[in-house]
Amino acid sequence: MVTDLPDSNAAQPGARPVLSLEEAAIRSQLAHILASHEFCSSQRCQEFLRFVVEQTLAGHADVLKERTIGVEAFGRATDYETNLDGVVRIKASEVRKRLTLYYAGSGKEARVVIELPVGSYVPNFAARESSSNGSPDGSSEASAGIAGNRAKHDDTAEHRVRDASIRIAAIAAGVIAVIVLSAHWWNLQRTPSVLNDFWEPMLRGSGPVLIAAAYVPVYAPDARISGDHGELTLMSDQYVGGGDLVAAARVSGMLGRMGRPSEVRVGNAVSFQDLRNSPTVLIGYSSTQWKDVTQDFRFYVDDNDRGMIRDNGKPTEWYPHNVTRDFHTDEDYAVISRAFLPQTHSMLILISGCTQYGTEGAADLISNPDLLAAALREAPAGWQHKNLQLVLRMQVIANAPASPKVVAAHYW
Repeated sequence: MVTDLPDSNAAQPGARPVLSLEEAAIRSQLAHILASHEFCSSQRCQEFLRFVVEQTLAGHADVLKERTIGVEAFGRATDYETNLDGVVRIKASEVRKRLTLYYAGSGKEARVVIELPVGSYVPNFAARESSSNGSPDGSSEASAGIAGNRAKHDDTAEHRVRDASIRIAAIAAGVIAVIVLSAHWWNLQRTPSVLNDFWEPMLRGSGPVLIAAAYVPVYAPDARISGDHGELTLMSDQYVGGGDLVAAARVSGMLGRMGRPSEVRVGNAVSFQDLRNSPTVLIGYSSTQWKDVTQDFRFYVDDNDRGMIRDNGKPTEWYPHNVTRDFHTDEDYAVISRAFLPQTHSMLILISGCTQYGTEGAADLISNPDLLAAALREAPAGWQHKNLQLVLRMQVIANAPASPKVVAAHYW
């Protein structure tokens, strides 16, 4: 059982706690944060921040514990295992990073500060002093007193001394804020460096990265046949799995945050010639559309045998054992491959889950620096310049993959 984190009342340097800060100003700032480019790419981070802020404003800060947030904000079951599903801890860490980026970027002139202290899920609210006249978040109330005092300024020596002191204090506070934000920025640069290391071979050059989701074969009734005769027709190029689309969206969003353009294509829209010209992320079964370019990989998904992940062609226990008739399961497996293909002379990343959950969980891992760092903790020296494959196992809780664990790896 995970111990609930203690609350923290630490305020951000450069900000002064204001107990009487109006809820309207806080909600206005929250709206600006959620609409900012630092947050608009992550719906779960938006949901997390909106939930903890609204609960705090409603006087329910005492209920902001890991399990409560997991159940009410992310739809987890009331008895879900927090040790195995770390979605709340992961998103809290990501929200802290995004808030730091926001106040260092598009929110640097904001007068209202919303922060999530380390060690707590309860946000702090503060009004930050600023020498600028404008306020992009509409929180002009926080600076009304300063403007009024300046309007009443006269030329007496006493006022000049006082104003000089205020200016010196403001400059000192600004310097401290810059130092603190710079330290945060440095930590943020170090944290996602594993993402840079993993993706660097794919990001050489200036062209977009291709992201291709494979078609899923589906048997459906033939609409041309009247009545119910039970005839089914194979639809080989009309459907894409939901997990594949989620994976494509997450990889594309992550590349966008890294400043790299990408192009999402579906099924047969990617040709062998495309693989020659562009680094490509292939999403879907390695044994179907991409079999010709991945047949020599050590690990691959064999969808003809329970969706098993085979090891050098040999059977394993790496497959979901409890798949229902509607293809739900309580566990899943996936393979992540990153390799240079001699056939195309280009880099390839392949994400293949036994079911949709595995594909989605694998995409989470290669787009999340914390998960990726944990997965590569035992990687050999120089892995950044090697081909690699990771076999992942993950629990499926409330139709969502939990944090994946590496059960096998291969580097060459």
